[in-house]
Amino acid sequence: MDRHDAPSPPVKGRGATFNPDNRFRDERREPCDDGWARAPAAEPGEDAADPPAPKTTVTVQRARSIIARNDSPDIPFSQSINPYQGCEHGCIYCYARPSHAFLDLSPGIDFETRLFAKPDAAELLRAELAKPGYRCDPIALGANTDPYQPIEREWRITRSILEVLAGCGHPFTIVTKSSLVERDIDLIAPMAARQMARVYVSVTTLDRELARRMEPRAAAPGRRLQTVRALADAGIPVGVLTAPIIPQLNDRDLEAILEAAAASGATSAGWVLLRLPLEVAPLFREWLDAHYPQRAAHVMSVLRQMRGGRDYRAGFGARMRGDGAYSTLIERRFELACARLGLDRGRNQEGLDTRQFRPPAAPARSAASPRPTAGTRQPDLFD
Repeated sequence: MDRHDAPSPPVKGRGATFNPDNRFRDERREPCDDGWARAPAAEPGEDAADPPAPKTTVTVQRARSIIARNDSPDIPFSQSINPYQGCEHGCIYCYARPSHAFLDLSPGIDFETRLFAKPDAAELLRAELAKPGYRCDPIALGANTDPYQPIEREWRITRSILEVLAGCGHPFTIVTKSSLVERDIDLIAPMAARQMARVYVSVTTLDRELARRMEPRAAAPGRRLQTVRALADAGIPVGVLTAPIIPQLNDRDLEAILEAAAASGATSAGWVLLRLPLEVAPLFREWLDAHYPQRAAHVMSVLRQMRGGRDYRAGFGARMRGDGAYSTLIERRFELACARLGLDRGRNQEGLDTRQFRPPAAPARSAASPRPTAGTRQPDLFD
Protein backbone atom coordinates (compact mmCIF):
# COMPACT_ATOMS: atom_id res chain seq x y z
CA MET A 1 0.00 0.00 0.00
CA ASP A 2 1.31 3.45 -0.90
CA ARG A 3 -1.03 5.33 1.43
CA HIS A 4 -2.49 4.63 4.84
CA ASP A 5 -5.75 5.71 6.47
CA ALA A 6 -3.72 7.96 8.77
CA PRO A 7 -0.29 9.40 7.94
CA SER A 8 2.67 7.47 9.29
CA PRO A 9 4.46 9.32 12.11
CA PRO A 10 7.75 11.03 11.24
CA VAL A 11 10.89 8.94 11.66
CA LYS A 12 13.54 10.79 13.64
CA GLY A 13 16.31 12.03 11.38
CA ARG A 14 14.66 10.74 8.20
CA GLY A 15 12.64 12.38 5.46
CA ALA A 16 10.37 9.54 4.35
CA THR A 17 7.75 8.32 6.79
CA PHE A 18 7.38 4.83 5.30
CA ASN A 19 8.63 2.43 2.63
CA PRO A 20 6.30 2.36 -0.39
CA ASP A 21 6.11 -0.87 -2.35
CA ASN A 22 8.65 -1.57 -5.05
CA ARG A 23 6.81 -1.04 -8.33
CA PHE A 24 8.58 -3.99 -9.98
CA ARG A 25 7.32 -6.57 -7.48
CA ASP A 26 4.12 -8.52 -7.93
CA GLU A 27 3.51 -9.01 -4.22
CA ARG A 28 2.53 -6.18 -1.86
CA ARG A 29 3.25 -5.79 1.84
CA GLU A 30 0.93 -4.21 4.36
CA PRO A 31 2.14 -3.01 7.78
CA CYS A 32 0.68 -4.74 10.82
CA ASP A 33 1.23 -3.78 14.46
CA ASP A 34 2.08 -6.94 16.42
CA GLY A 35 3.26 -5.07 19.51
CA TRP A 36 6.97 -5.48 18.83
CA ALA A 37 7.52 -2.19 17.00
CA ARG A 38 7.77 -0.19 20.23
CA ALA A 39 9.88 -0.95 23.26
CA PRO A 40 8.03 -1.59 26.55
CA ALA A 41 7.71 1.25 29.02
CA ALA A 42 10.46 1.46 31.59
CA GLU A 43 8.03 1.99 34.48
CA PRO A 44 4.30 1.34 34.94
CA GLY A 45 2.27 4.24 33.64
CA GLU A 46 5.03 5.53 31.33
CA ASP A 47 4.60 5.71 27.57
CA ALA A 48 6.35 3.10 25.51
CA ALA A 49 9.68 4.24 24.10
CA ASP A 50 9.95 5.10 20.43
CA PRO A 51 11.48 2.38 18.27
CA PRO A 52 15.14 2.95 17.35
CA ALA A 53 15.75 5.03 14.25
CA PRO A 54 16.85 3.02 11.21
CA LYS A 55 20.62 2.95 10.80
CA THR A 56 22.56 3.64 7.63
CA THR A 57 24.25 0.77 5.81
CA VAL A 58 26.71 1.10 2.94
CA THR A 59 27.26 -1.62 0.33
CA VAL A 60 30.07 -1.68 -2.22
CA GLN A 61 28.79 -1.51 -5.79
CA ARG A 62 31.11 -2.67 -8.56
CA ALA A 63 30.16 -0.69 -11.64
CA ARG A 64 31.30 -1.48 -15.19
CA SER A 65 31.31 2.19 -16.23
CA ILE A 66 31.07 5.46 -14.37
CA ILE A 67 30.04 8.21 -16.82
CA ALA A 68 26.28 8.47 -17.44
CA ARG A 69 25.16 10.23 -20.62
CA ASN A 70 21.92 11.93 -21.60
CA ASP A 71 20.54 14.01 -24.45
CA SER A 72 17.55 15.51 -22.63
CA PRO A 73 16.82 19.00 -24.00
CA ASP A 74 15.96 20.45 -20.57
CA ILE A 75 19.09 19.23 -18.75
CA PRO A 76 22.15 21.52 -19.07
CA PHE A 77 24.77 18.76 -19.27
CA SER A 78 25.40 15.65 -21.34
CA GLN A 79 27.68 13.73 -18.96
CA SER A 80 27.43 13.06 -15.24
CA ILE A 81 28.90 10.88 -12.50
CA ASN A 82 27.13 9.57 -9.41
CA PRO A 83 29.63 8.27 -6.82
CA TYR A 84 26.76 6.92 -4.69
CA GLN A 85 23.27 5.47 -5.09
CA GLY A 86 20.77 6.45 -2.45
CA CYS A 87 21.30 9.58 -0.37
CA GLU A 88 21.48 10.00 3.37
CA HIS A 89 20.33 13.61 3.24
CA GLY A 90 16.80 12.20 3.12
CA CYS A 91 15.21 15.04 1.15
CA ILE A 92 11.56 14.05 0.89
CA TYR A 93 11.17 15.63 -2.56
CA CYS A 94 14.17 13.90 -4.19
CA TYR A 95 13.33 12.88 -7.77
CA ALA A 96 16.06 10.20 -7.61
CA ARG A 97 14.16 8.09 -5.07
CA PRO A 98 12.47 5.86 -7.70
CA SER A 99 15.91 4.65 -8.87
CA HIS A 100 16.16 2.51 -5.72
CA ALA A 101 13.43 0.25 -7.10
CA PHE A 102 15.96 -0.97 -9.69
CA LEU A 103 18.00 -2.29 -6.76
CA ASP A 104 14.96 -4.22 -5.45
CA LEU A 105 14.62 -1.73 -2.61
CA SER A 106 12.01 0.84 -1.62
CA PRO A 107 12.30 4.49 -2.68
CA GLY A 108 11.19 5.43 0.84
CA ILE A 109 13.30 4.96 3.96
CA ASP A 110 15.45 2.41 2.09
CA PHE A 111 16.62 5.17 -0.26
CA GLU A 112 18.13 7.17 2.60
CA THR A 113 19.38 4.29 4.76
CA ARG A 114 20.55 1.56 2.36
CA LEU A 115 23.29 3.25 0.37
CA PHE A 116 25.68 2.02 -2.33
CA ALA A 117 29.20 3.30 -2.89
CA LYS A 118 31.44 2.94 -5.94
CA PRO A 119 35.01 2.83 -4.57
CA ASP A 120 36.57 2.10 -7.97
CA ALA A 121 34.98 5.19 -9.58
CA ALA A 122 38.30 6.99 -10.11
CA GLU A 123 39.86 3.97 -11.79
CA LEU A 124 36.85 3.55 -14.08
CA LEU A 125 36.87 7.25 -14.92
CA ARG A 126 40.54 7.22 -15.82
CA ALA A 127 39.96 4.28 -18.15
CA GLU A 128 36.99 5.97 -19.88
CA LEU A 129 38.82 9.27 -20.33
CA ALA A 130 41.79 7.42 -21.85
CA LYS A 131 39.74 5.82 -24.63
CA PRO A 132 40.80 7.06 -28.10
CA GLY A 133 37.24 8.03 -29.07
CA TYR A 134 36.43 10.01 -25.91
CA ARG A 135 35.09 13.51 -26.59
CA CYS A 136 35.60 16.01 -23.78
CA ASP A 137 32.43 17.62 -22.46
CA PRO A 138 31.95 18.99 -18.91
CA ILE A 139 31.02 16.33 -16.36
CA ALA A 140 28.35 17.09 -13.75
CA LEU A 141 28.72 15.71 -10.23
CA GLY A 142 25.48 15.62 -8.24
CA ALA A 143 23.02 15.01 -11.05
CA ASN A 144 21.17 12.25 -9.20
CA THR A 145 22.29 12.02 -5.58
CA ASP A 146 24.52 14.37 -3.61
CA PRO A 147 28.25 13.67 -4.13
CA TYR A 148 28.95 15.19 -0.70
CA GLN A 149 26.41 13.32 1.41
CA PRO A 150 27.71 12.34 4.88
CA ILE A 151 29.33 9.03 3.85
CA GLU A 152 31.73 10.95 1.57
CA ARG A 153 33.62 11.95 4.72
CA GLU A 154 34.76 8.33 5.06
CA TRP A 155 34.72 7.00 1.51
CA ARG A 156 36.23 10.05 -0.27
CA ILE A 157 35.05 8.82 -3.67
CA THR A 158 34.05 12.27 -4.89
CA ARG A 159 37.48 13.60 -4.02
CA SER A 160 39.16 10.77 -5.92
CA ILE A 161 37.07 11.65 -8.99
CA LEU A 162 38.07 15.32 -8.73
CA GLU A 163 41.71 14.29 -8.51
CA VAL A 164 41.40 12.47 -11.85
CA LEU A 165 39.55 15.37 -13.52
CA ALA A 166 42.05 17.93 -12.22
CA GLY A 167 44.97 15.76 -13.25
CA CYS A 168 43.93 15.70 -16.91
CA GLY A 169 42.36 19.16 -17.18
CA HIS A 170 38.76 17.99 -17.58
CA PRO A 171 36.03 20.58 -16.81
CA PHE A 172 33.30 19.77 -14.30
CA THR A 173 30.39 21.17 -12.32
CA ILE A 174 29.19 20.23 -8.84
CA VAL A 175 25.71 20.47 -7.34
CA THR A 176 25.41 19.94 -3.59
CA LYS A 177 23.61 21.02 -0.43
CA SER A 178 26.55 19.97 1.76
CA SER A 179 29.29 22.07 3.31
CA LEU A 180 31.69 19.16 2.86
CA VAL A 181 32.51 20.58 -0.58
CA GLU A 182 34.72 23.10 1.24
CA ARG A 183 37.15 20.25 1.94
CA ASP A 184 37.98 20.05 -1.77
CA ILE A 185 38.55 23.74 -2.46
CA ASP A 186 42.23 22.91 -2.93
CA LEU A 187 41.25 20.91 -6.04
CA ILE A 188 38.33 23.01 -7.27
CA ALA A 189 39.86 26.50 -7.01
CA PRO A 190 42.83 25.89 -9.36
CA MET A 191 40.45 24.37 -11.92
CA ALA A 192 38.11 27.34 -11.57
CA ALA A 193 41.03 29.69 -12.20
CA ARG A 194 41.49 27.88 -15.53
CA GLN A 195 37.76 28.23 -16.32
CA MET A 196 37.12 24.53 -15.79
CA ALA A 197 34.99 24.32 -12.63
CA ARG A 198 31.77 25.71 -11.16
CA VAL A 199 29.82 24.83 -8.02
CA TYR A 200 26.09 25.19 -7.38
CA VAL A 201 24.69 25.09 -3.86
CA SER A 202 21.07 24.09 -3.41
CA VAL A 203 19.19 26.34 -0.97
CA THR A 204 15.50 25.49 -0.75
CA THR A 205 14.48 27.63 2.22
CA LEU A 206 15.85 29.95 4.89
CA ASP A 207 13.42 28.46 7.46
CA ARG A 208 15.49 26.15 9.68
CA GLU A 209 12.45 24.22 10.92
CA LEU A 210 11.14 23.57 7.42
CA ALA A 211 14.63 22.53 6.27
CA ARG A 212 15.01 20.17 9.24
CA ARG A 213 11.78 18.39 8.34
CA MET A 214 12.25 18.46 4.57
CA GLU A 215 16.01 17.74 4.33
CA PRO A 216 16.82 16.19 7.72
CA ARG A 217 20.50 15.33 7.20
CA ALA A 218 21.60 18.14 4.89
CA ALA A 219 23.45 21.25 6.05
CA ALA A 220 21.33 23.96 7.65
CA PRO A 221 20.36 26.87 5.35
CA GLY A 222 22.70 29.34 7.02
CA ARG A 223 25.58 26.87 6.77
CA ARG A 224 25.00 26.48 3.05
CA LEU A 225 25.23 30.25 2.60
CA GLN A 226 28.54 30.17 4.48
CA THR A 227 29.68 27.59 1.95
CA VAL A 228 28.68 29.91 -0.90
CA ARG A 229 30.86 32.59 0.70
CA ALA A 230 33.81 30.21 1.22
CA LEU A 231 33.69 29.08 -2.41
CA ALA A 232 33.35 32.63 -3.75
CA ASP A 233 36.24 33.85 -1.59
CA ALA A 234 38.37 31.07 -3.10
CA GLY A 235 37.67 32.43 -6.59
CA ILE A 236 35.26 29.64 -7.56
CA PRO A 237 32.20 30.70 -9.62
CA VAL A 238 29.29 29.65 -7.44
CA GLY A 239 25.57 29.66 -8.09
CA VAL A 240 22.52 28.93 -5.98
CA LEU A 241 19.66 26.62 -6.92
CA THR A 242 16.28 27.45 -5.41
CA ALA A 243 15.14 23.93 -6.15
CA PRO A 244 12.62 22.60 -5.76
CA ILE A 245 10.06 25.36 -5.52
CA ILE A 246 7.06 23.95 -3.60
CA PRO A 247 3.97 26.14 -3.98
CA GLN A 248 2.54 27.45 -0.71
CA LEU A 249 5.42 25.92 1.25
CA ASN A 250 8.78 27.45 0.32
CA ASP A 251 7.97 29.69 -2.67
CA ARG A 252 7.63 32.64 -0.29
CA ASP A 253 11.41 32.42 0.31
CA LEU A 254 12.40 32.84 -3.35
CA GLU A 255 13.54 36.48 -3.26
CA ALA A 256 15.05 36.16 0.22
CA ILE A 257 17.16 33.17 -0.86
CA LEU A 258 18.42 34.98 -3.95
CA GLU A 259 19.24 38.10 -1.93
CA ALA A 260 21.15 36.09 0.68
CA ALA A 261 22.98 34.14 -2.02
CA ALA A 262 24.02 37.29 -3.89
CA ALA A 263 25.21 38.85 -0.63
CA SER A 264 27.30 35.71 -0.02
CA GLY A 265 29.02 35.93 -3.41
CA ALA A 266 26.84 33.85 -5.73
CA THR A 267 26.92 34.96 -9.36
CA SER A 268 24.18 32.79 -10.89
CA ALA A 269 20.90 31.15 -9.95
CA GLY A 270 18.32 28.65 -11.13
CA TRP A 271 14.98 27.21 -10.08
CA VAL A 272 13.05 23.99 -10.64
CA LEU A 273 9.45 23.20 -9.74
CA LEU A 274 8.78 20.29 -7.39
CA ARG A 275 8.86 17.00 -9.30
CA LEU A 276 6.85 13.99 -8.07
CA PRO A 277 7.66 11.04 -10.35
CA LEU A 278 6.41 7.54 -9.50
CA GLU A 279 6.84 6.73 -5.78
CA VAL A 280 7.84 10.28 -4.85
CA ALA A 281 4.21 11.42 -5.10
CA PRO A 282 2.76 9.21 -2.31
CA LEU A 283 5.86 9.78 -0.18
CA PHE A 284 5.50 13.55 -0.47
CA ARG A 285 1.74 13.54 0.11
CA GLU A 286 2.13 11.49 3.28
CA TRP A 287 4.98 13.72 4.45
CA LEU A 288 2.71 16.74 4.00
CA ASP A 289 -0.08 15.04 5.94
CA ALA A 290 2.33 14.25 8.79
CA HIS A 291 4.10 17.63 9.04
CA TYR A 292 1.69 20.21 7.56
CA PRO A 293 -1.80 18.68 7.71
CA GLN A 294 -3.62 22.03 7.58
CA ARG A 295 -1.73 23.11 4.48
CA ALA A 296 -1.43 19.77 2.65
CA ALA A 297 -4.57 19.97 0.49
CA HIS A 298 -3.80 23.53 -0.62
CA VAL A 299 -0.19 22.71 -1.54
CA MET A 300 -1.28 19.78 -3.70
CA SER A 301 -4.13 21.78 -5.25
CA VAL A 302 -1.80 24.56 -6.45
CA LEU A 303 0.78 22.05 -7.63
CA ARG A 304 -1.81 20.19 -9.69
CA GLN A 305 -2.88 23.48 -11.26
CA MET A 306 0.71 23.75 -12.51
CA ARG A 307 0.73 20.13 -13.70
CA GLY A 308 -2.43 19.98 -15.79
CA GLY A 309 -4.49 18.54 -12.92
CA ARG A 310 -1.98 15.80 -12.06
CA ASP A 311 0.61 15.29 -9.38
CA TYR A 312 3.29 15.19 -12.08
CA ARG A 313 3.84 15.43 -15.82
CA ALA A 314 7.12 14.08 -17.15
CA GLY A 315 7.34 15.87 -20.51
CA PHE A 316 10.55 17.73 -21.34
CA GLY A 317 10.43 21.33 -20.20
CA ALA A 318 7.11 21.06 -18.37
CA ARG A 319 8.61 18.72 -15.78
CA MET A 320 11.02 21.45 -14.67
CA ARG A 321 8.68 24.45 -14.72
CA GLY A 322 5.08 23.37 -14.96
CA ASP A 323 2.66 25.69 -16.72
CA GLY A 324 -0.23 28.03 -16.02
CA ALA A 325 -0.55 31.31 -14.16
CA TYR A 326 1.28 30.24 -10.99
CA SER A 327 4.27 28.96 -12.96
CA THR A 328 4.41 32.23 -14.90
CA LEU A 329 4.29 34.16 -11.62
CA ILE A 330 7.25 32.26 -10.16
CA GLU A 331 9.22 32.64 -13.39
CA ARG A 332 8.61 36.39 -13.41
CA ARG A 333 9.53 36.79 -9.74
CA PHE A 334 12.73 34.88 -10.38
CA GLU A 335 13.66 36.97 -13.42
CA LEU A 336 13.06 40.28 -11.65
CA ALA A 337 15.06 39.22 -8.58
CA CYS A 338 17.99 37.97 -10.68
CA ALA A 339 18.05 41.19 -12.73
CA ARG A 340 18.00 43.29 -9.58
CA LEU A 341 20.71 41.25 -7.85
CA GLY A 342 23.01 40.71 -10.82
CA LEU A 343 22.46 36.94 -10.94
CA ASP A 344 22.50 35.47 -14.43
CA ARG A 345 20.09 32.76 -15.46
CA GLY A 346 20.32 29.01 -15.06
CA ARG A 347 23.11 26.58 -14.33
CA ASN A 348 24.47 25.86 -17.80
CA GLN A 349 28.05 24.92 -18.59
CA GLU A 350 28.75 27.64 -21.14
CA GLY A 351 32.22 29.08 -20.81
CA LEU A 352 33.86 26.00 -19.30
CA ASP A 353 37.04 25.34 -21.26
CA THR A 354 37.35 21.87 -22.84
CA ARG A 355 40.48 22.69 -24.85
CA GLN A 356 42.86 22.05 -21.97
CA PHE A 357 41.85 18.40 -21.63
CA ARG A 358 44.68 15.89 -22.00
CA PRO A 359 43.69 12.19 -21.85
CA PRO A 360 45.28 10.30 -18.98
CA ALA A 361 47.45 7.28 -19.63
CA ALA A 362 45.38 4.12 -19.83
CA PRO A 363 45.59 2.54 -16.36
CA ALA A 364 46.62 -1.01 -15.68
CA ARG A 365 44.00 -2.96 -13.82
CA SER A 366 44.92 -3.22 -10.16
CA ALA A 367 43.31 -3.89 -6.82
CA ALA A 368 41.17 -1.01 -5.59
CA SER A 369 42.71 1.21 -2.95
CA PRO A 370 41.67 0.48 0.64
CA ARG A 371 38.29 1.89 1.57
CA PRO A 372 36.20 1.86 4.71
CA THR A 373 34.55 -1.45 5.41
CA ALA A 374 30.94 -1.54 4.26
CA GLY A 375 28.42 -2.03 6.99
CA THR A 376 26.33 -0.19 9.56
CA ARG A 377 27.31 3.23 10.80
CA GLN A 378 25.85 6.11 12.71
CA PRO A 379 26.27 9.15 10.42
CA ASP A 380 27.75 12.50 11.24
CA LEU A 381 25.11 15.22 11.27
CA PHE A 382 25.70 18.60 9.72
CA ASP A 383 24.84 21.92 11.41
